[in-house]
Amino acid sequence: MPTPDPDKPLMAQRFRGFLPVIVDVETGGFDQKKDALLEIGAVNIKINDQGHLSIEDEYSCHVEPFEGANMEPASMEINGIDPYHPFRMAKPEEDAVRGLFKFASKCMKKNGCHRAIMVGHNTIMDLNFINAAATRCKVARNPFHPFSVFDTVSLAGLAYGQTVLSRSAQAAGLPWDNEQAHSALYDAKQTAELFCAIVNRWTDTAGQVWV
Repeated sequence: MPTPDPDKPLMAQRFRGFLPVIVDVETGGFDQKKDALLEIGAVNIKINDQGHLSIEDEYSCHVEPFEGANMEPASMEINGIDPYHPFRMAKPEEDAVRGLFKFASKCMKKNGCHRAIMVGHNTIMDLNFINAAATRCKVARNPFHPFSVFDTVSLAGLAYGQTVLSRSAQAAGLPWDNEQAHSALYDAKQTAELFCAIVNRWTDTAGQVWV
């Protein structure tokens, strides 16, 4: 097994220079072009000398629905969001997306990585909504890989035989609170814990992996 380069940050060597950033969004439906983006939660992870991952920093933002955004009643019932509640302290979509990109870029720089790669549970939906919002708001310099992702649905299916986030988390020995579920930051944290558990399990079984 190759040994790490002492002159490079460990995270920059673990995933080919990509920094995993765990993201979850809450939305008004499944159509990224028509449905509202309502919440963003993101988590950065760190690595120790044994190659184990753990949560480090987080970013979260309530988002104002863009003008003309659709919000499907079924989706709103599930996430329980009142998009116009004054105590949401929601930000315009542009500010929310810029904040996410700034968070990811800062974490990339800290870890010596050249690009972020989005991690999520059914990640393509999260990536599509973020990319659509960035396009709508003309926000450039998207730090995330445009199409490659790490998806804990596939990873948990392999590791635990589960694909639903709550069941996957519990199979990994993680706590789960149904009252907090469908909050973007809570789901992002739980997905991050799940991702770390699976990667750490592989590290303990197969050894460290370095490029």
